[in-house]
Amino acid sequence: MLERTEHWSLDNRGGFIAQDVQVYIGWHALTARPGRLVYEKDHVLVVETRFFIPKGELVRVERPTGSTLRAVWCMVMDGREGRRNEDRAHGIYVHWLHTR
Repeated sequence: MLERTEHWSLDNRGGFIAQDVQVYIGWHALTARPGRLVYEKDHVLVVETRFFIPKGELVRVERPTGSTLRAVWCMVMDGREGRRNEDRAHGIYVHWLHTR
């Protein structure tokens, strides 16, 4: 079954209102890099960036909620270059994060 589905390019980015976020890489990161939260459910976030984040990296994702910021610590479970035409045109990477 896995061999028949490995070429699929599903990435959970449909039906969710994307939100701009700030991504901090590592425990002690002081500077953020921009990203877009494109999916969230249970303990999973899918984030688009214009940079690659290695699997296993700890990241903090901050997003606006009203007049404050909400921070979530996550572990990068997987990441790859985007497969959509617009992803390739803009150098987008897609990362699956598990919240801690």
